[in-house]
Amino acid sequence: MTRTRLVSMIALVIAISAMVLSVAAQRGGDARGGGARGGGTPTVLPEQPTAVTLPTISAEVTSPGKMYDSATSLPPGRDLAHYKYEAKEYFISGTANGKPYSTRIVVRKPSNNGRFSGLAMVEAMHPSGAAHMFEFTSDYTMNSGHMAVEVVTSFVEPNAQNPERYKDMKITNDQVPEVLAQVGALLKRKPSGPAFGNLAPRKIVMAGTSATAAILINYLPGHMVFRTPDMQRIYDGFLPMSTGATIRKIDVPLIQVPTMTEVVGQNLTARPDGDEPGDQFRVYEFAGMAHVDSRDSVRFKPNPCAQDASQFPEQAYMSVALRNLYDWVDKGKVAPRAERIKVDGNNDDGSPMALDEHKNAKGGIRNPYVDVPAAAFGVRNTAANPPIANPSAWIAAHANSAGQMCGLAGYQVAFSKEQLQKLYTNKKTYVDRVKKSLDELEKAGWSLPLYRDQILEDAAKVTF
Repeated sequence: MTRTRLVSMIALVIAISAMVLSVAAQRGGDARGGGARGGGTPTVLPEQPTAVTLPTISAEVTSPGKMYDSATSLPPGRDLAHYKYEAKEYFISGTANGKPYSTRIVVRKPSNNGRFSGLAMVEAMHPSGAAHMFEFTSDYTMNSGHMAVEVVTSFVEPNAQNPERYKDMKITNDQVPEVLAQVGALLKRKPSGPAFGNLAPRKIVMAGTSATAAILINYLPGHMVFRTPDMQRIYDGFLPMSTGATIRKIDVPLIQVPTMTEVVGQNLTARPDGDEPGDQFRVYEFAGMAHVDSRDSVRFKPNPCAQDASQFPEQAYMSVALRNLYDWVDKGKVAPRAERIKVDGNNDDGSPMALDEHKNAKGGIRNPYVDVPAAAFGVRNTAANPPIANPSAWIAAHANSAGQMCGLAGYQVAFSKEQLQKLYTNKKTYVDRVKKSLDELEKAGWSLPLYRDQILEDAAKVTF
C-alpha cells in the first residue's frame, strides 16, 4: 500500500470518527465519562473535581530535520516574521487515562514578551496537519499580542514528513481530553515556564474547527472535573467552529460558529442563546462563510474545484468571534446576540437557506460581501473534472482530497459588469456603499478595523 493511500485511509477514519463524536456530543454527556474517538477504551473521568498532574516538558526541539509546519496558510506577507512572533516546538510527556503518552506542543507568541496581551488560545492540531484556528485568526491574534498553543493529537502528517523527529511520539484518542487539561494547567501555572516565556496568561480559551471542534466537544465533560494543581478551573471559554452539534451546557462562556455548510446540511443545533450562569452561550452564523477557508489555504492554490473558490475572508469574521469570547471571559463584556441564517427549506433555488435576489443567504451576521454584493457566495463546491494539472502539494499527496476539500469549501459566482452597473451605476458608488456598510458594522462591533483595508482592497478589485 502506498503512503498516499495509507494517509488518505487514515484521514477518512479520522473524519468518520469525528462525525461519530459529533453525534455523541449532540446527546450530551455527564461529568463522569467521555467518548473515545475512533473506538478503544473510553476516557475515564474522576467523579469529583480533581487536579491533573502536570506533564514533563522538554527543552526546545530543534532537530533532527525541520519542525513540521502546521501553519502554512497565513495571508501573504503577514506571517510570524511580519508580526515579530516566534513559533517554538516542545515535547511533553506524562500519564493520561492511566497510561503514558508523549506528544508535541507548538507555542506561538510575541518575540518580545512585553507585547504579550495576557490572553491565550489552545487548540488541537487538526488531523489534516493544520493549526486551523490559529490560521483562521492569525492577523487578529498576532496584532493583539495573544498567545496560541497547539497540541498534537494525531501524528499522521508530522510523521509523514519527518518520521525520525517524531518517532517517539505516542498518544491515543482516549488520552486526548486529559492531555488537553494538562497543557492548559501547565500554561496557567505561575510562572508558566520557559516554553511559554514564563508568561502568566490571565485567561485561556480552547478553540477548534470541524474535527477539532469535535475534540473540543469531547473535552467538555472533562472541563467540569479537571482542575489545575491549586484546584482552579483550567479553561475560561470555548470556541467550536464548523459544527452544528448541540453542545452541553458548561460553567464558562462558549461561542459556537456553524457555517453555511452546516446550515445547508440541516443538522444544526436549535439551542437558544443564554446568559445565565451555566448557560453563557452564543451561536454566530456568518452569512457567506463556508466550512473551510479557500481564500488563504495553500490547499486551494491553485484552485482544485470546479467553480471559483470562495474568496470570502474567513479570518476577518472568525476573529470577531474570538475577540468577543476574549472580551466575555476577560472583561466580563457579555457577547452580543446575533440573528441566525434563515432557512426556508425550499430547494427550488438550489439551497435550503433562504436566499435574497442576489443568491446570497438571508439572516446571520452581516458583512459587505453579502450586503453590498459583487458576487453570490454558496456551498458546496465540487472537484474539477478532469482534475487540474499540478495541484497544491497537499492535494497531490492525498488521494481523493480534492473532492473532500472542495465539498467543504464555498464557491462564488461573480456578477457580470451589466449586473454591477444595474445595481450600483458605477464603481465609485459601489465602493462608497461598501465603506458605509463597513462603518456601520465596525460601530456595531461586527467588523474589526484591523481588516478594513483588506475589505476595501477587495472592493477596489471589482471591475465595472
